[in-house]
Amino acid sequence: MRRAIGLRKDFDGPALRRPARMSKSVPQARRLLALAQIYDGGSRSEAVERGPIPAIHGVVRWRLIDLRQWLHGEFAVSLDGTTVSRELKRLGYLRLTARPRHHAQNELAMEAFRTWALQPRWQRSGPPSRKARVGQKNTITRHWAKRGTRPSAPKNQRTKSAYIFGAICPEEGKGAGLVLSFCNAETMTLHLAEIALAVAPGAHAVVLMEQAGWHMIGKLKVPGNISIVALPAKCPELNPVENVCQFMRDNWLSNHIFTSYDNIVDHCCEAWNKLADQPWRIMTIGRR
Repeated sequence: MRRAIGLRKDFDGPALRRPARMSKSVPQARRLLALAQIYDGGSRSEAVERGPIPAIHGVVRWRLIDLRQWLHGEFAVSLDGTTVSRELKRLGYLRLTARPRHHAQNELAMEAFRTWALQPRWQRSGPPSRKARVGQKNTITRHWAKRGTRPSAPKNQRTKSAYIFGAICPEEGKGAGLVLSFCNAETMTLHLAEIALAVAPGAHAVVLMEQAGWHMIGKLKVPGNISIVALPAKCPELNPVENVCQFMRDNWLSNHIFTSYDNIVDHCCEAWNKLADQPWRIMTIGRR
């Protein structure tokens, strides 16, 4: 193997990004940005994984054809789309639906929360809590289909809905949930009372919740065996129960035409009870 080439000491990330912005050569700009990433402590793969820069690459997400062009410009290697796809799968990459991220997230607050949550004293504290809205204007999931076709799924445009108030304990594989009509302080109080019933005798639950208005309002009645810990603002993905809601939508609640409000409630109750009967699933999803 050839020896690695050391980095020059007279350059750094910002010094390389400036000429990259002014460069009219796309391959040159890509190389400069990849090097800037390396100078900042990252790797070439991370520079690719973060996705394209629209102003430079002309696209907002990597397609196989874009990656082929990037590989040719970066390493002077010509590969067909099938080979690129096979190599990406071999490395563990899949085409996944991106989760929405709030533009005003505070990265420092998120990292501080993760550090706090990993402390041993909190690792058995659960449960996190969240609401999932389910209704007639329902979501559509991905389907397996033949190449070149576009599968269809039923979608109702009516807007009646109900809310699943759900909390899980990833350590014990337990869940506590209610299906209710509204999100406000009164329904949140009912949800906390339901969580309190699921807490083991003599134990105390720390409930992670987003900073929604009805979560932090003064008239919220919090049972004595529960304490609420607020997540950093605009960071719902720090709540592990978020993955549970997505799992229920993808596997049990999407692609339905609900005939009435009562039908929505029945499906929500069935989905939550099915989850509660699978503690191993609560553990694996909640710890993701």
